[in-house]
Formats: sequence, C-alpha cells, structure tokens
Amino acid sequence: METVEDVTRMRLVGGNLALDFVNTRTGPPEGSPDDDVLTGYPELVAWGAYAGALTEAEAAALRRLSRDDPGGTRAAFARSLRTRDYLDEIFRALAADRSPSTSVLARLRDDEADALGHARLDRGSTFGWTWRDDHTLARPLRPVVHAAVQLLTTGTLNRIKGCGGCRFIFNDESKNRSRRWCSMDDCGTAEKIRRYVAARRTRAT
Repeated sequence: METVEDVTRMRLVGGNLALDFVNTRTGPPEGSPDDDVLTGYPELVAWGAYAGALTEAEAAALRRLSRDDPGGTRAAFARSLRTRDYLDEIFRALAADRSPSTSVLARLRDDEADALGHARLDRGSTFGWTWRDDHTLARPLRPVVHAAVQLLTTGTLNRIKGCGGCRFIFNDESKNRSRRWCSMDDCGTAEKIRRYVAARRTRAT
C-alpha cells in the first residue's frame, strides 16, 4: 500500500498541475493502471503540498480538519478520485487527437465554477486566483481544476501527449514538439535499454 512518503517520490513531469494529478496513477501506456499513490485523504493532501497546490500551513490545517470530520473527509476524497477520472478522460482523449465528450467537459465547467466560487483575486505581478480563504476539505482540488481549464483554454492542445513507455500524460514544451517520454531518466532510458538488448539479440542470431 502506498504511503504519504511514496507520494513525494513521484516525478512531476506533466508540465501542468492537472496533468500531474492525472499522473498519480501509474501503469503501461495502454490498459488499466496498476498502481495509485492516492490511497486516502492524507495522501491527497501530501500530494497537494508536494505539487505546489497547497502551502505547508494549508496542508497542516486540512489534516486537522480531516480528523474532526471523517464523513466529510471520505466524501472529499471520493470527489477527488472522480475528478481525476474525468480529467484523465479529457486529457487522454486529447493526447490521442480525439475530442473529449461534452459530458466530461460539462463536469469540468461545473467544478471550475465551484472552484472560482471559493477563490479570490490576489495581486502579484498580475492578478491571479488564489484559494487562501478556502478552508474546506475540497481545497486541494480547486487549483487542479483551474489548471485544467487554463490548459484547455490557453494552451496548445496538440502539445498534450501520452508517454511512449507508461500511462503518464505531459504537456510537450520542447521547441520542436519531439518529446516522446514522460522522463528520459525513466521511460526514455528503459526504451533505449530495450532497443539495445533487442539489437544485440538480432546480431547474435
């Protein structure tokens, strides 16, 4: 079973918060996932802090709140898994050059409306949405949903790709759009080794 510590050993390779959230499940490029780091609400909070969606102070406050409201915590965690499911459907469709269904886009629209209903505009170099005043158990999901909408509305959709070696999805930010792997240190290296071994076997026969 995955632990909070396992969450922080994940590679954040999606290039977007929503894609990194989708990538909390691992497995082969095709078929069902074979592992999941989000096994409970503590892991969701740990991932939020690790991915930059929560400050450490916000994460600590959510841990306290979750201990005081076990029913609400179970509901918030179940919601997070449903959110990940439909985000996976949306971005996996785009990575395959297909259009997501209108039903999943409607769910994202509704969740974005809910997220902005809990947000405020804060000034930095420009104004941006923050969730500093959101003290609800669904707080980790708000910036994830917003990041998904931003990628869909301001990103370049044909840069959304699936890794050739695993089920991870990423936003290809390379200049010539030639990225094939979630990480050269992981899937890219594994593919090079596979090709090398295959070539040696061919030469040997």
